[in-house]
Amino acid sequence: MSVEHILGLLQLPPVQRAVLAVAIAGAIFPIAGVWIIGLNIVPVRFAMMHVALLGIAIGILLNLDPTMTGVALCGLTGAILSPLARRPAGLAGPMGLVMTLAIALALLILSISGVNANGAFELLWGAILATRVRDVINLAVVAIIIAAIYLRWRRELALLLYDREIALVSGIHVDRLTLLLMVVIAVAIGSAVRLTGALLVDSITILPALAARNLGRSLKEMIFWAVGIGLFGNLLGFGLTLLFNQPPGPVLVITVSLITLLTYFIRRQ
Repeated sequence: MSVEHILGLLQLPPVQRAVLAVAIAGAIFPIAGVWIIGLNIVPVRFAMMHVALLGIAIGILLNLDPTMTGVALCGLTGAILSPLARRPAGLAGPMGLVMTLAIALALLILSISGVNANGAFELLWGAILATRVRDVINLAVVAIIIAAIYLRWRRELALLLYDREIALVSGIHVDRLTLLLMVVIAVAIGSAVRLTGALLVDSITILPALAARNLGRSLKEMIFWAVGIGLFGNLLGFGLTLLFNQPPGPVLVITVSLITLLTYFIRRQ
């Protein structure tokens, strides 16, 4: 495929919306990934992928906006699970239950709804080129909230992600801040499902954050690297999707995964 053809594709409104959505999510959502790693709640992302799928299935069944029902259910689940994040045992056990139950209910509801194979495939692997204007607006709103939380509570976040006990003795309302982060993380994952599918959200959240952890020494540096790698990697992946006419979701994950792998070699040097 020639460069001229790609430039022609970029003139199409669906492609323009997809590029904008990938840029917004790729640049800001990795901040939520940094929070996930810092809070040591990595299992949450797996659970929220499945919860988002369940929410989408409920939306289809009830003839509501699937994306919004997915986001709403993720936010509610994040709030419910927030108290478990401070337990010594962590979230691994409860997340296993949530994942299993959510995917079982989602598959049952999709079957009842009569969703065909193509529809189910889009839910699992994403449909970036089907991004609507309201999807872009939804991503932008979530991105603004994530950025605002980081800018408003940078010091508190740095202490909380470094050591919960230090944050407590410093007078930070740890439980409230953890609840806020859990809800926003859950909503971010639910919002990103429209782009990458329920199975590949990591390209926008966790993978850039993992790469940033290899390159940054402070929270500020990690955020900087996560934003840069998330934006560059996901836009590059989308460009490769157009160039080789391949499914966007897998290409995004592979591209960002390779960049993340490269940072491990850089760290060793």
